[in-house]
Amino acid sequence: MAVDPRTPCIIGASRRTWRDRPVPEPLDLWEEVAREAAADAGAPAALAALSDLRIVYCQSWQYDDPCARLSERLGADPAHRQYSGIGGSVPLRLAADVAAGFADGRSDLALLVGGEALATLRSHPGPAWSFPPDEPAPFPITLDRLEASHGIYQAYLTFALLDTARRLHLGLDQDAYRRELGELLAPLAAVAAADPEHAWFPVARDAEEITTPTASNRLVATPYTKLMTAIMDVDMAAAVLVATEARADELGVPTDRRVYLRGTGSAEEPAAMAARPELWRSPALRAATGSALGSVGIDDVAHLDLYSCFSASLEFARDALGITDDRSLTVTGGLPYHGGPGSNYATHALAAMTATLRADPGSFGLVTGVGMHMTSHAAALWSTTPPTARPAPVAEPAGGDPSTEVTAGAEGPATVATFSTTYGREGPEWTALICDLPDGTRSYARLDDPADPDEDLGGSAVTLEAGTRGVSTARR
Repeated sequence: MAVDPRTPCIIGASRRTWRDRPVPEPLDLWEEVAREAAADAGAPAALAALSDLRIVYCQSWQYDDPCARLSERLGADPAHRQYSGIGGSVPLRLAADVAAGFADGRSDLALLVGGEALATLRSHPGPAWSFPPDEPAPFPITLDRLEASHGIYQAYLTFALLDTARRLHLGLDQDAYRRELGELLAPLAAVAAADPEHAWFPVARDAEEITTPTASNRLVATPYTKLMTAIMDVDMAAAVLVATEARADELGVPTDRRVYLRGTGSAEEPAAMAARPELWRSPALRAATGSALGSVGIDDVAHLDLYSCFSASLEFARDALGITDDRSLTVTGGLPYHGGPGSNYATHALAAMTATLRADPGSFGLVTGVGMHMTSHAAALWSTTPPTARPAPVAEPAGGDPSTEVTAGAEGPATVATFSTTYGREGPEWTALICDLPDGTRSYARLDDPADPDEDLGGSAVTLEAGTRGVSTARR
């Protein structure tokens, strides 16, 4: 059957990891991987004909007009240009929007690109990079007021709270769950170790090494050690060049280089974690992946790259997809071992998945992305086999379950729904709580006398006292 001429496909992909510092500035990194992606397509001149340019937000440096600066470098004049916001689901949402533009005829050739030089920035602060804005724009993030006022905003803490909620739901003790998480993450490290060209930490580690606190692998927020957390301070960039089937034909891209978008999905959970009725799962993640898969069963998907900033995102995805075996969950090694360059990790996953599917023609590959605190979900299904009837569907965002009311400044008796103790270099600092209240609402709370590492507060009774700014403290 003939392929619909507006069917989207990746025709070129590139990802790079730089070892020597300092590296060139982000604009240089974007240009380099963009040109490599075009060369990978066998169409180096294609960049000049771009009709759509999407750049993933860069945390390393602010430019006055990122899209204009890169367009000039590439000799392109795309009619549609977008510089994104932040979040791990951003690249997949951009890809879905590109597909929508193809479907309605707005464009036919798009570049999705991003890159970070955060490792260079840490080791060589204060660079004199080009084209800074006259006035720096505020960082594009909105925090939940109550979470932030309780000190609950770092991703390692918010995902740890969700992971603990899942453990409590399963009825596992802390040692058993820690072993489960180590066994989940060790295979990711093995994938990274097998790819020293791209992985930031190409080192095989076993489950015990990953989860056991040591001087070099201190606890960050229970149950997470440093080796269980995403690493953002990397020097990495990636790009994918996406075309319609008709444009790929015009550019002379061989059919065996084309990786087709077969389905997309996106969904949102309530922004406040405490507002989610069941803290141990993500209905929005299930909705996003279900939309992307369509009629394709998860057992028919040979290759996965599930977003892996922390083990919670992997476990929630496995639960949502119904995965119970020990199949590989990544084609890169994941954010803790491959590296998680800001909001651009999923572009690396797309580039890696492109190579994987080309090497396994006809198979399916699923890539997922997670933004903020397990809040924003996106998924995309790919294959070298094109859809037979029409371009890949673009799903409308689906919502999570109805919200639970969150009480500010709660007082009186409460039950701990989930918890995590934060650690500094000198040891435990304080314990974050999400509590169930007798009236059916929830509350955040701080336990300033931190829980012992072996102390399981799940389901325990506490007494809340209200302070300023709606902050509740807990007493045991």
